[in-house]
Amino acid sequence: MGPQRTFGMTPWVRRLMVANLVVFLLQETIFVSPRFIATFGFAPLSAFAQPWTFLTYMFVHANLLHLAFNLLALFVFGSPVEERMGSGSFLFYYLLCGLGGAALSLVLMQFRPLDVVVGASAAVYGVMLAFAWAWPDQPIYVFPLPAPVPAKWLVTFAVAISLALALAPASGGVAHLAHLGGFATGFLYLKTAAWRLGRAERELRRAVAPSVLVHPARAARGSDMGKPRRAERDPAQAEIDRVLDKISARGIGSLTPAERRFLSEMSRKMRDKA
Repeated sequence: MGPQRTFGMTPWVRRLMVANLVVFLLQETIFVSPRFIATFGFAPLSAFAQPWTFLTYMFVHANLLHLAFNLLALFVFGSPVEERMGSGSFLFYYLLCGLGGAALSLVLMQFRPLDVVVGASAAVYGVMLAFAWAWPDQPIYVFPLPAPVPAKWLVTFAVAISLALALAPASGGVAHLAHLGGFATGFLYLKTAAWRLGRAERELRRAVAPSVLVHPARAARGSDMGKPRRAERDPAQAEIDRVLDKISARGIGSLTPAERRFLSEMSRKMRDKA
């Protein structure tokens, strides 16, 4: 069973939304000094002097519109992705995409100097990519377009816009290089995860051959009256067969987080025995 939704949101989507809202409220009411953004925003030139900003910049936003866009996207795309990945993997992926946004801004600062980078956009764009990766043809309604847009084209458009804006000077603390860093990090993560899961499936299919498992004592006694006995199946083997049958019938994307972990763990165990 996947993460349970409350108010339409899965656990980490809800916590991340609350965290961003609380930080913005504090930013607008108590910590109104520019020193707040200077302390917790990501400044590439001073990143290693303030290493905490690789994470904290994701929770600081330039303005209300910036916050609203990120929270809306997280609300729409985040819960299905968390249900598919599992809560722990989702949080790791979210933060990793945010770190990727900061890293790209740091690497390319000599080409596009930035004073400070703030916002959850890199992490949220990674979540959008994960949604389109799993459900590319899912229709998404975008105001004011009269017809829904498939998720894959929406994400493609977002990448194109971020790339175009990255060539222009960043303004208002919104750095589009960070968006692209979130996309790139998310793509590498998802591609690697898909490759590992596919390799695990192939290894198990090669290792698992149809066999009849008979208890040694029964084998010694032989069968009564020449009637075949029902094979005793190892529970782990039965679960492997079930998961592989599910992949054959519905595709590898249909696996639950628990089934994905099981597939990877069994593949690892078989490699260790080899």
